[in-house]
Amino acid sequence: MMNEATFTHIYELYWEKVYTVCYSNLEDSELAREMVQDIFKSLWERRSSLEITQSAERYLLRAAKLKVFEYIRNTRIRSAHMATIANRQHAQSNTTENDVLHSCLSQKLNVLVDTLPTEGRRIFAMSREMGLSNKEIAASLSVSERKVEYQLTKALSFLKSNLQEYALYSICPFLLYLVH
Repeated sequence: MMNEATFTHIYELYWEKVYTVCYSNLEDSELAREMVQDIFKSLWERRSSLEITQSAERYLLRAAKLKVFEYIRNTRIRSAHMATIANRQHAQSNTTENDVLHSCLSQKLNVLVDTLPTEGRRIFAMSREMGLSNKEIAASLSVSERKVEYQLTKALSFLKSNLQEYALYSICPFLLYLVH
């Protein structure tokens, strides 16, 4: 079991290397810092059950690579999902106004989703983009279903309140799918 002193020592030794892996792949310092924080937070939270069979450095660098891969994969899934929805919407209605509204909504939704806290953003993506149930998300993240429900409710409430201006337009089915 890892104590606080050991954790602090590991953090001080390796945080910069972990950050470098994240930053070199994403070229976004804020996102890289968030990932480093998430990696070390996970390490601390799982300190009593985690068994590192290799060096701590190797473990942490691998965790950073996996975190970057997860982010890139989720970003691609979100983009593909948005493109699919855009194509469906375009096929249903070929008007310029709807195209403009849809584009604005998609952009705003992406911005809003990106402003969610890391945990809420991850849970929202797993629910809406990957189609996982709350139970599957909870198991995947090693958290309670109640926490998943809470984070998802918070994310959806935030999105709803910030997307109300689009509720009156014909793109409502798109909006309803995302926030219900």
